Amino acid sequence: MIKYGYGHQTIDQSDIDAVVETLKSDWLTCGPAVKAFERALCDYTGAKYCVAVSNATAGLHIAAMAAGLGNGDEGITTPITFLSSANCICFTGATPVFADIDPETANIDPAEIEKRITDKTKVIIPVHFAGQSCDMEAISKIAKRHDLIVIEDAAHAIGSEYKNTKVGSCAYSDMTVFSFHPVKTITTGEGGAVMTNSKELYDKLCALRAHGMHKDGDMVNTWEYEMRELGYNYRMTDFQAALGISQLKKLDAFKARRREIVEYYNEHLGLPHLIERDFSNACFHLYPVLVENRRDFYFKAREAGLNLQVHYIPVHTQPYYARYGYKQGDYPKAENYYAHCISLPLYPALTGGDLKEIVGRIKTL
Repeated sequence: MIKYGYGHQTIDQSDIDAVVETLKSDWLTCGPAVKAFERALCDYTGAKYCVAVSNATAGLHIAAMAAGLGNGDEGITTPITFLSSANCICFTGATPVFADIDPETANIDPAEIEKRITDKTKVIIPVHFAGQSCDMEAISKIAKRHDLIVIEDAAHAIGSEYKNTKVGSCAYSDMTVFSFHPVKTITTGEGGAVMTNSKELYDKLCALRAHGMHKDGDMVNTWEYEMRELGYNYRMTDFQAALGISQLKKLDAFKARRREIVEYYNEHLGLPHLIERDFSNACFHLYPVLVENRRDFYFKAREAGLNLQVHYIPVHTQPYYARYGYKQGDYPKAENYYAHCISLPLYPALTGGDLKEIVGRIKTL
């Protein structure tokens, strides 16, 4: 019987009350709760603008579109990520290009990014794996040198900091995308957000989120609108936003507890794990360790009541990506990391007793 999964949402009565209150209101979507959530995210991160969306994949998609990515262009990202980080490049008709990782952090290596830049490169999408920020200053310098747009995939990293700056502030990027999936640090059920400091990008993101519609000038306070580009229905509901507002109030406490759990594992497990760089103050989303016989470890863990997970199968090895010419062996550091990684339980509800039990079960495997 499974007792502990690798992740779990943390919902309390205040979250439930916030959602119920919104369900009883006049607005279930396109209402005041979404605007309030967007303002709260700006206040927390320090970014000027926020566009709440239905999920982080939607956020990455419209961020890539707002960046002008399209046919004939290339976008660079990491192979160690969920599919969305690369798929959003494909959605626009552009070509995904991968850069290998720093094996000590599993984050994209800036030096590898530099090697992959061509005259077709338009966008870099660094992914803050497991909650630890990439080296954004190094990536920003590369982008400025080559006149590229940077979209941070911070699906794992709300609450994290890089050089004492909040991830999401866009201090080193053009846009940042968050995820609010249930296993992330805070949740809206499904949901995401795009942060930016550019009014031009913000206006594009808002239109792309809502069918490409614009409502300005004499159209304000009338029924009129204009569709000026092809957009999507990527809107967040108000009851999701209400949950997000409630969850955001607990983010710092969630972060503190996640860091305590990571420190406990580091001290008591003795398994090889990723390191945290000096520039990082991570809100850890995952705790991956490295094991020799991962498949055997995984199934023995299930027998011991632990439902662990693997993050991630390198994207370039997926069958779909063979059409771009990618194959096993292209990114050896990413592939070696994947061969050994497995993520242990990490969520705020775990008690000291839970952690002792988890460590005890792992040591018997």
